[in-house]
Amino acid sequence: MTIRRAIVAITLGLLLLPALALADPESDVRFRGWGPRVGLSLDPDQIHFGADMDFGNFARHVRFQPNVEVGFGDNVTLIAINFEAAYRFQSRWDVWTPYLGGGPGLNFGRWHSAHWPGNSKGHDDSFTGVGFNILGGVERGLRNGDRFFAEAKLGFSDAPDLKLTIGWTFFP
Repeated sequence: MTIRRAIVAITLGLLLLPALALADPESDVRFRGWGPRVGLSLDPDQIHFGADMDFGNFARHVRFQPNVEVGFGDNVTLIAINFEAAYRFQSRWDVWTPYLGGGPGLNFGRWHSAHWPGNSKGHDDSFTGVGFNILGGVERGLRNGDRFFAEAKLGFSDAPDLKLTIGWTFFP
């Protein structure tokens, strides 16, 4: 799949989100909060950090939560833009609650060494790819309305194989 086709597919998916929200009377699609995230990834072996956003529920218990992550290490810098949704198993916020989800992502990277296994050109090089993530985690709402979470993410196609992340979402 070319990057142009991937961008068109993701854009169409995002444009359909309001239609899904209008179809469900319980939907609450709007920007609700954002926060930092940090963690480790495997293949490539990196430390990553970034930000996540909460756009509310577009279906019962299903939240749109895109995020951006920047990873460093293993002779590559990777920027991931993920368009993910997650299903929360409970509606209470004051307890640890599991969630599962996933979604597509755009990954932009730059190799910094001729020794990186995927670098066949023998010098610094860049790449762009489309990946897909499946994620699971637990989150807990705090008394001030913010939320803390810990999640694991499996990557497919052009995404890191595994990411372990913790984060905090602030609500205005």
